[in-house]
Amino acid sequence: MSVHEQAKRAREAAAALATATRATKDTALLAMADALVARAGEILAANAEDVSSARDNGLTAAIIDRLSLTEGRVEAMAGALREMAALPDPVGEVVRGSTLPNGLELRQVRVPFGVVGIIYEGRPNVTVDAAGICLKSGNAALLRGSSSAARSNAALTAVLRDAVAATGLPADAIQLLDASSRDSVKELMRARGLVDVLIPRGGASLIKTVVEESTVPVIETGVGNCHVYVDAAADLDKALTVLLNSKTQRLSTCNTAESVLVHAAVADAFLPRALAAFQEAGVTVHGDPAVAAYSDTVVPATEEDFGTEYLSADISAAVVDSLSSAVAHITRYGSQHTEAIVTESVAAAREFVARVDAAAVMVNASTRFTDGGEFGFGAEIGISTQKLHARGPMGLPELTSTKYIVTGDGHIRS
Repeated sequence: MSVHEQAKRAREAAAALATATRATKDTALLAMADALVARAGEILAANAEDVSSARDNGLTAAIIDRLSLTEGRVEAMAGALREMAALPDPVGEVVRGSTLPNGLELRQVRVPFGVVGIIYEGRPNVTVDAAGICLKSGNAALLRGSSSAARSNAALTAVLRDAVAATGLPADAIQLLDASSRDSVKELMRARGLVDVLIPRGGASLIKTVVEESTVPVIETGVGNCHVYVDAAADLDKALTVLLNSKTQRLSTCNTAESVLVHAAVADAFLPRALAAFQEAGVTVHGDPAVAAYSDTVVPATEEDFGTEYLSADISAAVVDSLSSAVAHITRYGSQHTEAIVTESVAAAREFVARVDAAAVMVNASTRFTDGGEFGFGAEIGISTQKLHARGPMGLPELTSTKYIVTGDGHIRS
């Protein structure tokens, strides 16, 4: 089936979703969660084939980690759907309203986008998260995953479609596009009028291509070159804990720290501890000369290192002489995703928060908290690094637009 035909079917499904009650949508989400658990065997079997092919093709450990499913990860996906069912329905929420001087009643209410296209790489869990968040917000989802996860995504989509159909909603609310050819991506990007918004999730190259070539409106999600800045007024025990969690809690996510900046005033006390901890954790540090002076395990950092989202057991490191220097470094190399400061100085924290341009800024907390689930939004569709419509973790409200409803009693404009 062509992407054009799938988009037309999605549009018909979206019309049904737009008037579905919260109870109906929540029932479908719970059915989807139950089906994932009940049919975990076939999902994991399909995933095992994808993982085997990925290893045979020499894909990196980080990519294989993103690709791999376990019973625990399937349970987590089901849990995310159940949590989503418990969240308020954004559709119909009154954003603002008033009675105008002429007696007209004005309300701005949330409505679904309609058809949402998602192009993503690697992670099969995105298939479930995207399908769930689109359904809850009243949107039909056109999913285009990567060829490396084709079997996993097909198995997941089949399970989700069956569950949705069993509750009376159209199965075409969730559709998976062919991942064997790039033509499906091109067709999706050109489906203006059938697809209302497109969301790319993946590496810099994918996002750049979609943003520059799509005729469908795009919500830009970004790569995560995230920094942890250890300030002169940092509690160094706290700083080490935050830094290690930011980098090592999971290597392959966009909110993982990829660079650490240390104020010169605390470098002697902090860097030897941090370098030893990274060595123990198997993390390679790519450092500037000031960092390299503390250990012969440090790899000399290049200009490219400071701008790299590693998604691996690597981190860049530099010593800075001031908070302003740290901000300047972040401005030059950061991706406007998540930046963190560790400090006991309220003034330093306020200055950092005000000056750093990022979707999320952490004060004495791990970068790994930039996540829709951790923020209490339920499963997210992605982390937006743009500044229009949505920024940061995109939860249910960010998957809606608004319309104005004006109610009168024979009013005419004079």
